[in-house]
Amino acid sequence: MNQTTYFRPMTEADLDEIMVLEKRCFTLPWTKDAFCNELNQNQFAHYVVLVENEKIIGYCGAWLIIDEAHITNIAILPEYRGRKLGKELLRYMMDMCRERKIERITLEVRVSNIPARSLYKKLGFVEGALRKNYYSDNQEDAIVMWVNLG
Repeated sequence: MNQTTYFRPMTEADLDEIMVLEKRCFTLPWTKDAFCNELNQNQFAHYVVLVENEKIIGYCGAWLIIDEAHITNIAILPEYRGRKLGKELLRYMMDMCRERKIERITLEVRVSNIPARSLYKKLGFVEGALRKNYYSDNQEDAIVMWVNLG
């Protein structure tokens, strides 16, 4: 990362940029209303954005409940991939979780998403259960992955 790249909390003012990012990164993008609910109604939700040259190029969200966190989503714009920014973004979220005394983090990932699975493994996540037909766009299975932060 360079000096013009930084993390900060996501705000409602970011949602137009987040919607563009969602549509470019996911076959099932979240709606603006879903993000509004996360930011304004969900007391467990924590979202951060990755900014470069004042443009949002990625974000990560998690629900922090007691001593566990569930990564809801993580995304980097396609043209910024391959620079290890996803790794830095997830590491930032993991550090934030440690500061809040979170002991374990979980997430689901598409079976076919080999780059993401590889990234998660590099950060200590292990594959656990399989959720059959998890993704509604194509009924693809999801792998549940966990990491212990202790």
